[in-house]
Amino acid sequence: MPKYIFVYIGGEQPSDPEEGQKHFTKYHEWLTSLGDAVVSPAIPFKDTHTVHPDSTFEPGTTSAMSGLSILRLPSMDEAIKVAQSCPFLEINGTLEISEMIEMSSKTN
Repeated sequence: MPKYIFVYIGGEQPSDPEEGQKHFTKYHEWLTSLGDAVVSPAIPFKDTHTVHPDSTFEPGTTSAMSGLSILRLPSMDEAIKVAQSCPFLEINGTLEISEMIEMSSKTN
């Protein structure tokens, strides 16, 4: 069964810790409801740096990616349905979904 990467982009920070906890609870319930489809639940990003083609780097990001999840689902249509029910959308976040391609570890 294919694996899909869900990339979390943007999203508004909760207005207070209580609101943050409510959102986290909804998100946890959403992940739990997906059962065995969840390969890697939530991988938040921290301390992002951008490395440029000339090898210079700087703190920060050129995108608004804030984390990712990996799910095993039967099709892209199913992945989209799952994404449409994600609580991250409730905080004005966006999800990008890509099917992951399995690469061979063999070298010739």
